[in-house]
Parts: sequence; structure tokens; C-alpha cells
Amino acid sequence: MNLEYYIAVKHKNKVTWFVEEVTSFENQSRILNVSEIRNYLNGEHEILKRKSFKYNGEDVQPRRIVNQVAKTILNFKTQYLLKNKVTLIGDESMVKEFNKVNKLGKFDENNVQILSQLLKFGEVSEYLYIDNSGRIKSKLISADNGIPVYNNYNEMIAFIEHYTFDGITYYNLYTGESVQEWSNEGGKTFTKLGERPSLSGLPVHYKTVNELSDRIGRSDLDDYIGILNNLEDLISKYTDSIYKFINPIAVVTGQQLTNTSIPSEIVGTGLTLDDGSTFSLVNGQLDSKSFDLVYKTLMQNLLDVSATPSVAFNKSDVSNLSSESIRMMFSLANVQAGVNETYLKEGFSERWEKVQRLLKYKGITVSDDEMISLDFNFQYDMPSNHKEILDNLKTQFDMGAISVESIVEISPYVTDKSREMSRLKGVEYDVHNGNDTVGTV
Repeated sequence: MNLEYYIAVKHKNKVTWFVEEVTSFENQSRILNVSEIRNYLNGEHEILKRKSFKYNGEDVQPRRIVNQVAKTILNFKTQYLLKNKVTLIGDESMVKEFNKVNKLGKFDENNVQILSQLLKFGEVSEYLYIDNSGRIKSKLISADNGIPVYNNYNEMIAFIEHYTFDGITYYNLYTGESVQEWSNEGGKTFTKLGERPSLSGLPVHYKTVNELSDRIGRSDLDDYIGILNNLEDLISKYTDSIYKFINPIAVVTGQQLTNTSIPSEIVGTGLTLDDGSTFSLVNGQLDSKSFDLVYKTLMQNLLDVSATPSVAFNKSDVSNLSSESIRMMFSLANVQAGVNETYLKEGFSERWEKVQRLLKYKGITVSDDEMISLDFNFQYDMPSNHKEILDNLKTQFDMGAISVESIVEISPYVTDKSREMSRLKGVEYDVHNGNDTVGTV
């Protein structure tokens, strides 16, 4: 089913069919879900709805302690996978051109934003284009502003970007061949502002796995918001209990010689009691052990579900560990990073195919045979014993089982691998274009 047939069957050939598409129940539910996640990350948690209660005849506002651990977990996952930049692997001439595009287009910064939005909202889209200066750039479209349109074969046939600015609603309709701009400026009806060719085709749609849909991603937050809500509820109620039980109750046994009742402000007041009478202040007892047990259980469950190593939250004491021990501690984090890596690789492959297409308009040809060799190397930000790694690399090099290029790629002390290789070869490195130039250092 192509786009024309889709519009004819589903929208009766309406010119502004994209407005109906965005306002459909499925897409509105999706936008609402993203909005709720944004509100949660902004601090609007379930605990804030906790109602007041009566205590000693007065209305008391309960503690509403907001815990933003979710942000910490999401930031950890993002930086664990992408703190070290993604390395392009493949044919040397192709990688050289792609690295130039990568550096000038600031794709490494966009990669971090892509993964961050994937984890938060389950999906994000990226549109590739050539800017006025001739550089290949990418524009990210968030999940609540971008609606991919799929046919019955689960193929994307169009993409709708919509947003509101200064009270005016704008639509950018991507059809694969062109980008149409529409808005309702000056009235309620939508008018076409312009149309331009789309050199890269449709945007790249990154998404996570959703058991209920092949077209919509699923946020990682959905797995542990319930645990976080219980943690906030537990901490808030326990804090309230401390303030309730901090006020002691005066208890007198036996005959009281004074006729005055025991004042509520007992501090600083004296009492006269008969022989054998007693006076004491009784406090309610808090079961701190039960609190510790429930809190630790919930926290451990949160770490397990989110695949976050306890050492990342300072929950484990580590010292003098071997690389193997560290790797075992981060095994769950590595599994989750591998899953996220799969999502990114799927989108990256499509991204660089579009870059190949855009390079042709600049007179640079990257062949399909070269594209077959393209791959992406992710280096996780896992703590490591650098001395042990370097000793192993040296042993392997002495055996003739590894090249200098591979050592430079793996070395924990090298950040810019291309520049380092240029230095080793005695060739000047063009910082602005990412090229090797003729001459010696």
C-alpha cells in the first residue's frame, strides 16, 4: 500500500489528511503517554496527590517526598553506553568520509540525545539534510511531535511532524520525495506554506521493543515507576510517623496531690505526687527494622529491574578488584547496554545509508560494496583495571596477534583514535575536517 492509496482509503482523499492522522485515538494516546512521562521527569509524582489527615484535632499536611532516582538511572544508562564515542568500522576511504560528516555534523552529541529519548519515551526520529553551508546535519524529532505513518506491510510511507509556536500550529509532512509545510496561521483552516525536495527521504525512526506494537516503542520508565512510587510512599509515611511519635504522652499512676491537670506543655512544669505514685512520658515505638527491610527490598528490586549495578549507587564497597570481578558486577548493565546498542545500530545503519545518498549530491561516491563493511563499535564506560588491559595488549602485540591500529582503538588512554594514528604515522591532522594532510608533524 503506497501513500496515495492510504490517503484514499483511510482519509477519503482529504488534502489535510495529516491533521486527522495526528488526532486519531492511537496517536493521541501515544502523545498523552509521552506527556505523562515528561511531567513525571519534571517532578509531578503520584506522592504529591497524597491527602491531608487529622492529628490532635488539626489538619496536617503530610510529607510528600519526591524521589528523582529515575533520572539518575536513565543518565547512567545513557552515559554507560555512549560516554565513549561510537567508532565507525569498515572500508578505510568510506570511514574517512563518514568521520568527516560525523565530526562536522556533531552526530556524537545527537547520539546521546537519541538514546536518552529512547530510554525516556521509547522512540525518537531523526531527519538528515544538507544545511546552507553544505554540511550534512541531522534534526531530532521527539516522540510527541513526530508521527510515523505505516502501511499494512509495516513500512513507513510518510512522517508527520507537528508543533505549536506562539499559538499557531505547524505541520511538516515528509512524503519521501518532498517536505510540505502547513500551518493555520491567520485562521482555523490549514494552508500550505511551501514545499521542498527531501534529498534523504523519510526520517529515521528509532524505537525500542514493545510487546503490544511493532510501530510504537516503550519507555524504560514503565518498568520501574511503580517501584519508585512505593519507595516515595514508604519514605513519606515513615517520616510522618517520626513527627507523630516525637510528642510523648504523660502517664501518672497513683494519687496526684495537686488539683491541676497535667498541662500539654509539660516541659518546665512541676508535679506533686503521693507516696508510691509514678510519672512517666510514653513514646510510640517505630519499627525501624521493618522500614529498613522494605526499603532495601524495594531498592534492590529497582536496581534489578533497571539493570543498574549497585556500585553505581554506592551500595557496594569495591577496592582492588580484577577486571574479571568488575565485569561480573556489571554483567546486567552490559546485557541492558547490549539491548540498547541493538536499537541504535538499527537506526544508525539507516542513518548512514541516507548520508551515503546525501554525499552523492556533494559529488562524493560511497559504493554499496563499501557500505556492506560498515559497522559500529561501542565501548562501554565500565570501570576497568587499565594496567591489566595494557599488559594484555602488550603480550598480544609481542605475539604478533594484534596491530597497532587495534591497540589504539582499544587503549583506555586514547580519546581521538584518528588523530593518534596520524601522529604515529607522522602525518599532520586537519582538526576542522577530520582529514590527514600531507606533511610531517
